[in-house]
Amino acid sequence: MDWDSVRVFLALAREGSLTAAGLRLNVSHPTVARRIKALEAQIGARLFDRLPDRFALTPAGEELLADAEAMERAAESIDRRSAGLAETIHGTVRLSAGEGMISFIARHLPRLRHNLQCIEFELVESHMLANLSRREADLMIREQMPDLASIVARRIGRAAYAVYGVPGLMPDDESPEALRRMPWVGMDDDHLYMPGQSWLRALLDGERPAVRVNHWLVLQQSARAGTGLAVLPCYLGDSDAGLVRIGGILPDVAADHWLLVHRDLRALPRIRAVMDALVRLFQEERSLLEGRI
Repeated sequence: MDWDSVRVFLALAREGSLTAAGLRLNVSHPTVARRIKALEAQIGARLFDRLPDRFALTPAGEELLADAEAMERAAESIDRRSAGLAETIHGTVRLSAGEGMISFIARHLPRLRHNLQCIEFELVESHMLANLSRREADLMIREQMPDLASIVARRIGRAAYAVYGVPGLMPDDESPEALRRMPWVGMDDDHLYMPGQSWLRALLDGERPAVRVNHWLVLQQSARAGTGLAVLPCYLGDSDAGLVRIGGILPDVAADHWLLVHRDLRALPRIRAVMDALVRLFQEERSLLEGRI
């Protein structure tokens, strides 16, 4: 069976519409319809019921789904293993991280690439876990270590957090009462899991800050504009000449950073080289990350 036809079948089964499946595969929806029709003719069975609002798998389609997913996993494995057989350091490495960390990486790209000019870097900003099995990214830096047998993780650093504001917006002292009287900028309700946000809500007796965002760099710029105080990772706050730290490091707020790679790719020369460069960078910038500069 043609793997391209199986990919189209899987996309339509998961998306439920020709348009969405086409967008997922970067093809037109008539192409999706044509490939599905050809696959049904080849198999001799109808795979989808055409409902008014979606395409739904028929019993024959349900039977095919498990084998198609196994075929997909095999294709992904071949892709990863064939990449891992390469002996050259040349190529592209795609790195995914949250916006604050990807900004930190971008500031240090000249140092990272100093001896790696033969490698092309792609930096992807995302809070979501990229699917390393499908090579949506080659490497990830995350604050949580996923419990996946196919992923190899290494702790590369720990980030401290503190309160920052502009010089013209300083509390009378560093007591909780004085801080509580100040204007604040924080994360919105969907991002309360971000480090420091529970501390801030507790300081404000459960109240929400008057200005809320969903992005670390927007939070940093809002604080720099004088909108209010903000809890920021020290590698962002201490590097910003427009901000000053108020008080010390928040003792109960910190985040470990993990470097994640698929086990089939960790020995690939270009992946190994970038991993080693990232580990060195985090070691050299440990004082900044831990707020000890």
